[in-house]
Amino acid sequence: MEKRTDAQNHHDELRKAIIWEPRGHADMYGAIIVEPDTTGADFGVIFIHNEGYSTGCGHAVIALTKVFVETGLISMNEPETEVKMDVPSGFIKSYAKVNNGQVAKVRFENVPSFVQSLDTEVDVPGLGMINYDLAFGGAFYAFVDIAQLDLDCKPEYQNQLIETGMKIKHAVIDSVEMVHPLEPDMNFLYGTIFTGVSKDPNHHSRNVCIFAEGEVDRSPTGTGVSARAAILHAKGEIKVGESIIIESIIGSTFSVKVVATTTFGHYDAVIPEVSGNAYITGKNTFWINQEDPLKDGFILR
Repeated sequence: MEKRTDAQNHHDELRKAIIWEPRGHADMYGAIIVEPDTTGADFGVIFIHNEGYSTGCGHAVIALTKVFVETGLISMNEPETEVKMDVPSGFIKSYAKVNNGQVAKVRFENVPSFVQSLDTEVDVPGLGMINYDLAFGGAFYAFVDIAQLDLDCKPEYQNQLIETGMKIKHAVIDSVEMVHPLEPDMNFLYGTIFTGVSKDPNHHSRNVCIFAEGEVDRSPTGTGVSARAAILHAKGEIKVGESIIIESIIGSTFSVKVVATTTFGHYDAVIPEVSGNAYITGKNTFWINQEDPLKDGFILR
């Protein structure tokens, strides 16, 4: 968390230059590799997005594991390679399943995830009373069943989902205080996650996460499915060891299961294991020309 705070206070121009246009876009996401704090960790990570800095990110953990193992930054071992990283929300171990020199799948054990409240209502301007669950899986999210709204968790509803998700986020922020048991800097609502019926009948459900300044997660959201597992376990809808598959807005999937129960401060918590995959699409070098009037970046949302 200290490195995240330092980046916020002293290096934010770098985040804006990389994430915002003309190098990035309003839904860009990134990870800055730093020295770890935990003895034995391979590296540390600061997550960045259009608004600022995340405290956790499961899809980035999966992507980083893929990159570090397949590019040789960490020695590859078959059938499984362990990767250890410090993220702002805690220490994470991930495991790359290796077949014939390629990472076939990644799983990671996330930080303790917990429910702050279930079946809470908030009055949202223009929408009325909305029921939601509030949970933490590396960040705090308000989970809203899409059936309450005249929307669906599909790409063609993206703009309406952004607008509605941000309205709900701000209404929840105005009505309740997020309470992390150990780290006050995590006491903020990161986003709204809409839950809906899966498009594949073999999958459990679908998540659409609207986070930061209206970003739409293309993945099912690693921290989000972790918090969702905490909710489902608290409601008695999944058992320890029971794996479910959750879709994203574009149909990509993560599987998640509760591997253990624990306590975290004053909360009953679960330890989720999230599994998914990533693919390396390229390698890029950003240039910043000091004479460029747009060198600091700009954002259109």
